[in-house]
Amino acid sequence: MRRMTIPDWLVDGFPDLSRLEDEPMRLLARSARRIEVPAGTVLFSEGAECSSYVLVLAGSILVRKVSENGREIVLYRVERGQSCVLTTSCLMTRADYAAEGIAETPVGAAVVPAATFQTLLGLSARFRDFVFSAYATRIADLLMLIEEVAFGRIDLRLAQALLAQRDERGEIRGTHQDLAVELGTAREVVSRQLKEFERRGWLALHRGRIEVLAPAALAEMARKEK
Repeated sequence: MRRMTIPDWLVDGFPDLSRLEDEPMRLLARSARRIEVPAGTVLFSEGAECSSYVLVLAGSILVRKVSENGREIVLYRVERGQSCVLTTSCLMTRADYAAEGIAETPVGAAVVPAATFQTLLGLSARFRDFVFSAYATRIADLLMLIEEVAFGRIDLRLAQALLAQRDERGEIRGTHQDLAVELGTAREVVSRQLKEFERRGWLALHRGRIEVLAPAALAEMARKEK
């Protein structure tokens, strides 16, 4: 019997799903729709209905929560080879989105209709394994985020963020507000800590960018016990 052709995007981006059983594979390949969206596109909004399961093939989707007073926190990012746990939760519980997702960069993705997602969950053990494994991994990440926001010291977390976000020239492009959103705190808190780091000679603050002058000192700070 001739083996069915597996879509290239599935083989390249989601090797686990490329091993689906024949019938689920045919259903997924037939139903999935490729999309390309520019950076800044709002892919879903808080309170919106969830109508599809998204498999990211390229780029990054930023998922964030915005409070009534305008405070923001980055929950996680969905990148190549990943799916969105919030979307998974909404599809399984038929609830509306509780956060928003924005294309942080140009994004390429495969979009699977909600009805197909539900069918695949019941039809394929391998598809269920993929969905729940990704779900469990992301939940662990979110629990870590909650612990960091609730109990972590902002100086340690800021040092870690600066080291992670610097480019090859040792610079971070963005505002104090961007870092505050990333860390789930107020801009004033971040600005105060950045000025303290600058006073110590670890970095230099410029308009729209931060120059890391002493990465070793920041790394030592980041390694401290919380």
